[in-house]
Amino acid sequence: MIAVIAGGVGAARFLTGLVQVAEPASITAIVNVGDDLELHGLHVSPDIDTVTYTLAGAADPERGWGLADESWRAMEALERYGGASWFRLGDLDLGTHLYRTQRLLDGAPLSIVTGEIARAWDVEVAIVPATDDRLRTMVTLPDEGGLEVGFQEYFVQRRHAVRVSALRFDGATTARPAPGVLDAITGADTVVVAPSNPLVSIDPILAVPGIRDAIAARRDRVVAVSPIVAGAALKGPADRLMSELGHEPTVVGVARLYREIAATLVVDEADRELAPAVEEEGLRCVTAPAIMSDLHAASVLAETVLRTARGVT
Repeated sequence: MIAVIAGGVGAARFLTGLVQVAEPASITAIVNVGDDLELHGLHVSPDIDTVTYTLAGAADPERGWGLADESWRAMEALERYGGASWFRLGDLDLGTHLYRTQRLLDGAPLSIVTGEIARAWDVEVAIVPATDDRLRTMVTLPDEGGLEVGFQEYFVQRRHAVRVSALRFDGATTARPAPGVLDAITGADTVVVAPSNPLVSIDPILAVPGIRDAIAARRDRVVAVSPIVAGAALKGPADRLMSELGHEPTVVGVARLYREIAATLVVDEADRELAPAVEEEGLRCVTAPAIMSDLHAASVLAETVLRTARGVT
């Protein structure tokens, strides 16, 4: 059994490789919901949808998110009326949000609705939100007078091009792990921290009471994959956020963030010379090709992670 602590695009790509080398039904993806937002009266779960669509083979390969072969007529109509269109929702994607919102209004928890959507896409991996409760990543922008905004307003509306001075996970202190989350972690032979942004994809999951402790208790079976290669994020602002929030934007900085919950860190071969520094932080360091440029590369990385977890080098 494998539990994957997952954010968005990086985790989704890793999972597409993992299902090539492990039985999909043996995998549980525990997904960040700190990026969720309410927009146009709809509940949007970007990371959950990215993981679902990618595993279904339906994600847009150019953007890495949303659905392939989208049309945008609803957004065009919204723009005509002067409505908020900074967060683009394609016509096909809207169907997912309409269904999710109605089911939530009916009283179904997010975890149940997520499972229903995954099954509708014939996804065998168990996709579970970190929590059914409201959890939102809030970002403080020092150049806007310390304004605090939701993650998507920072990431999409401002194109993550502004400085950040603090992160806050609103609702985390009272949130509870969704059903199945703790069982997936405690029952896993291997726990993988996917190559997702440590601060805004993984930390919101760890902020839910009980999840960090459950992972830390399995530390010897936890393998993390660095999303930082040669001092830079392959996608998104992970490197800048780490620097702005006082963390070294290298695999060593990633090791410091994960040293309490993971025994091993997999880093790209480009960071081979930093392996001793990673190990000084108390983690075993494994170097391997970690750039998931295609499905084969993702599969090789996933196999490396599983071999590492089994103690095979």
